[in-house]
Amino acid sequence: MPGHIRYEAQGAANGAGIARLTLANPGKHNAIDIAMWRELRAIFERLQTLAAGDAPRAVIVQGEGGQFASGGDIAEFAGFRFDEARLRDFHEQIVAPALGALLGCDIPLVAQIDGACIGGGLEIAACCDIRIAAEGARFGAPIARLGFPMAPGELQLLCGVAPAPLLREMLLEARLIDAARALQCGLVHAVVPAAKLPEAAAARALAIAALSPQAARINKRTLRQIAAGGPSDAERRAHYGYADSAEHHEGIAAFLEKRPPRFERG
Repeated sequence: MPGHIRYEAQGAANGAGIARLTLANPGKHNAIDIAMWRELRAIFERLQTLAAGDAPRAVIVQGEGGQFASGGDIAEFAGFRFDEARLRDFHEQIVAPALGALLGCDIPLVAQIDGACIGGGLEIAACCDIRIAAEGARFGAPIARLGFPMAPGELQLLCGVAPAPLLREMLLEARLIDAARALQCGLVHAVVPAAKLPEAAAARALAIAALSPQAARINKRTLRQIAAGGPSDAERRAHYGYADSAEHHEGIAAFLEKRPPRFERG
């Protein structure tokens, strides 16, 4: 049975505006197959096109059945890994655009990580803005055991969230680390007991959703610009276009009136 990705937007229709995306590949610890990479790209490209009033204020990214994701689906590897052109196409035309769609999404993403967060799963988690892990979560990319290195773009992505010494351990020693070490290294933002993981991830998402969606989107956009060596002069000028927006007015007015701000949807 192939894997799939389940996107549930019901929460986005209520006041909280929280949606959930679930990685699911039963019996394989949610290994990401090619169809799932393509589905992941399509979902996040669609989310990015939504008007702010129609989009969720945050998306929780999780795995099914107590696992986040265990990497690529090895059962598919023989079909493309031993041909240079097909291998390059897999990483550059399938995986890279999917990860790029997550990174390019202006909606805040919260990773709810339990069990295995390995290889491609680690890369997906790295695309999320906030990462909350269960105490029993494990992180790594032990692909040296399979005889291949990490693709350049994927390693560049991980370099943005994990220190180089940790990545060298993961890749050169095929080392897996536990949640406590991941927290110590800044790879995750919090570690909680497994039973409290959904509650903790939801609390972080709700905290984001209570704030200005416009501010979150602009901040994410500016962080991407900085990572790319910008912002350019045009991007810097465009940044201040929020000046007369309703959310800007509401936030300042609420502070002066000593009340919580009401950032309405739509």
